[in-house]
Amino acid sequence: MKQCISILFTILLVIGLGSNSASFASTSNNEGINEKLGVPIAVYGETLSDSQEEEVRELLEVQNRENVDEFRVNGQDIANYIGGNANSRMFSSVKITPQETGTGLTVNLVTPDNITQVTKEMYANALLTAGVEDAVVDVASPVKVSGHSALTGIYKAYDSKGAKLNEDRMKVASEELDVATKLAEQSGMDQEKVSELLTEIKKEIANQNPATREEVEQIVKEQLNSLNIQLSDENIKLLTDLFDKIRNLNIDFGQVQKQLNDITANVKELLNDEGFWNSIGNFFSTFISAIGKLISGLIDSISSAFS
Repeated sequence: MKQCISILFTILLVIGLGSNSASFASTSNNEGINEKLGVPIAVYGETLSDSQEEEVRELLEVQNRENVDEFRVNGQDIANYIGGNANSRMFSSVKITPQETGTGLTVNLVTPDNITQVTKEMYANALLTAGVEDAVVDVASPVKVSGHSALTGIYKAYDSKGAKLNEDRMKVASEELDVATKLAEQSGMDQEKVSELLTEIKKEIANQNPATREEVEQIVKEQLNSLNIQLSDENIKLLTDLFDKIRNLNIDFGQVQKQLNDITANVKELLNDEGFWNSIGNFFSTFISAIGKLISGLIDSISSAFS
């Protein structure tokens, strides 16, 4: 009987730990208004139906609309901010939560299966180019989309709050996102490798401070060699043109070096995560097996106690 009680206590302890974790997660999402930094900003794609918009609110954890500034982004916005098609259908939506200075930029894809072309590292790289720092950016869509319009939503959010970003930097950041997705589609590189390449080029531009287009091209080629990436002359020109524009913006990437390093670390973790996911799978397999043995032992003990 003592063995029965011991097994039952172990199972209850496991269940209790799980429920405590869930409780903590839910309460942590109900923090009050940060009077210093301001409330989060949510921007919804105008094409969303009422039910889809409500679904996106839940995805972005907009639990109390009075504590969030809400806006909508439409085709005219995508034309104004990034030179896109004014007839575009806008589904991808974002929530931006300001953070303390020096905290850094964090991008979360809440619906990664529905953002088909842009990774969170691509967003982070482009936003750093645009001048977005010290924020948590959550991106979600109820349907499959490329993800490009989310960038417009982020720009509109800052503009609507009176913190307008530099137009030249916004346009180049949008071009950077286009180049990143194009390389992933055309060159045979996976999205993580593209993000790693762009980040390493930025870091070297910060280190070397190139003065000419030729020096930019040399940095691009050096990083391609360093990462063992083979690209066509056309794609090398595409990268060189992009980073020459970035060079002319005089962006001090040295100020966001830590965030660039974080992007590199995240990408490398993704590129080498096969062993990680295998270990996770083994853990749950072992955990489920152990729970099965506990339950089996409990049943046997109960049977013995009443036989």
